[in-house]
Amino acid sequence: MTDADLGAALPLPVPSAEMQDRLARRRSASAQSLAAPGPTRAEIERILLLGARTPDHGKLFPWRFVVLGPQSRAALAAALTPLAARQSDPGKAAKVLSKLTAPPLTLLVLSAPVIGHKVPEWEQQLSAGAVCMNLEHAANALGYAASWITDWYSYDPEALALFGVGAGERVAGFIHIGTLAEPPLERPRPDVAAKTTWRD
Repeated sequence: MTDADLGAALPLPVPSAEMQDRLARRRSASAQSLAAPGPTRAEIERILLLGARTPDHGKLFPWRFVVLGPQSRAALAAALTPLAARQSDPGKAAKVLSKLTAPPLTLLVLSAPVIGHKVPEWEQQLSAGAVCMNLEHAANALGYAASWITDWYSYDPEALALFGVGAGERVAGFIHIGTLAEPPLERPRPDVAAKTTWRD
């Protein structure tokens, strides 16, 4: 989008059976099952562009992206290994590091709220979560599978420093993207009627 596009009329929504079908079958992948091929540089830029079109009260863009390729993630996993030994379940903490190294691409989404703004910080954090979901949809639209997760290194202070997480920022999610060798299996879904209250 350029400055010339600002204020331009956008198309009105139209029914789309294809989009409904995609949403009805949307399924996160296991991060360890994601393999090459991954998105090209041009596809990554497209995924980020589409992901950034998300609800954002106040047009603050209270989030940022870090694109993590295979080499950077291998180095991070090596640096995180000693920290895994200090977790409450060291074996499990070390095992989940494979989620970082297996996929061909990881997009780190950081919530970066504008502190003191009239838009509540909670709403800004929700915007970061919406970005994560949009990135999954964008990856799927380009033919890739995705996994949105956090894990212990999203909360460990020393780990956050390794990822370059700044003061006031929080990890909204790691979006792992790649290709699945086999279709994912359906998982339990909520009883929407039991979760819904109708009020006239």
